[in-house]
Amino acid sequence: MSFYDLLWMAMRAFKANRIRSFLTTLGIVIGVSAVIAMLSVGKGASEKIQEQIASIGSNLIIVLPGSTTAGGVRMGLGTQPTLSIGDAQAVAKECPSVLRVAPIRAGVAQVVYANMNWATGVVGTTEDYFEMRDWKVVSGRVFSDEDVRSASKVAVLGQTVVDNLFVGEDPVGKVIRIKGMPFTVIGVLERKGQSPMGQDQDDTIIVPVSSAQRFLFGTTFPGQIDRMMVQAIGPQYMEDAQEEVKQAILQRHKQEDFTVRNLTQFLQVQEQSARVMSLLLLSVASVSLIVGGIGIMNIMLVSVAERTKEIGIRMAVGAKVWDIRMQFLLEAVILSTLGGFVGIILGVVSSYLMSKAFSWNILISISDILIAFSFSFFVGILFGFYPAYKASNLNPVDALRYE
Repeated sequence: MSFYDLLWMAMRAFKANRIRSFLTTLGIVIGVSAVIAMLSVGKGASEKIQEQIASIGSNLIIVLPGSTTAGGVRMGLGTQPTLSIGDAQAVAKECPSVLRVAPIRAGVAQVVYANMNWATGVVGTTEDYFEMRDWKVVSGRVFSDEDVRSASKVAVLGQTVVDNLFVGEDPVGKVIRIKGMPFTVIGVLERKGQSPMGQDQDDTIIVPVSSAQRFLFGTTFPGQIDRMMVQAIGPQYMEDAQEEVKQAILQRHKQEDFTVRNLTQFLQVQEQSARVMSLLLLSVASVSLIVGGIGIMNIMLVSVAERTKEIGIRMAVGAKVWDIRMQFLLEAVILSTLGGFVGIILGVVSSYLMSKAFSWNILISISDILIAFSFSFFVGILFGFYPAYKASNLNPVDALRYE
């Protein structure tokens, strides 16, 4: 029999059992749509984490001060100020694996412009901070080394601060008051979005570290900073840079009253966790496809039992084993591929709706669609083979006498 004849017979069988055929393909539809939805959400989450990792900079190490003990209770990192500008200068000078160092003196302050006010985080640092975080300005400029040395009262604003203080105005050149001190706005940063911790990175004002020390937050000892960010010259030098930073500061402090952490490594752990979760969700969704395949096999076995006499007649008039086998296998494949096609449409639509309803990032690729469709095709072959094999092995005499 030709392929056209087999296809015509399969369509005739589907037409005779419309409801059963629809319910049979429903399992494949749900399975394929679930696979596409989970893949798109998982890839979207991974891409979002990648963007967040890129937003904080690459090859970064953070150095935190020590901790204190009060009333027998050990406080967290950073509760004991131990780091200074001198430590940052020593790291920059003595560590060959280090590209840049940015000391940070930060705090929260009330900011006023005209009749508007806003509470935000203020970061005192050096010009290297912008390079380390790959943070560019959309207008104006960042402060210079001369501004740091002279403790200039200049500020660079994040987009959230601009949105809340300057409505329809260009902030560059305007004077704002931070904790009552006048600072001239010299630049506006590009939008960064949320950090991996869920914080708004654009809700910030960046000033020279010397200005933060002298005019805003003060120091309990000369040159005090809250932490420092260190950038290695490359990802392969991260471990060397960590050890060099540790030894350089340890040589100055004579005790380990600080902590050195690989910030990029921490964020990569988050990315790996997201990938594991995506794989878990995909595995659960794939079960739906297997269940749909089992449904196809069950229905095809029922179809073989119902059409046993038909099979006997066809064999009696000359149909070959291969013709019978291909007839039922083709029916199973058509059911599964048709379900796969509808499932793709449903999966794309459901992914889009989830992204709108829950503000999730989604990423649908052609390769994911092809994988899901191919899976549905092979499910039809895998679970349709046994019923087809059983039908082709029927004895024509027994089949003709079957009631």
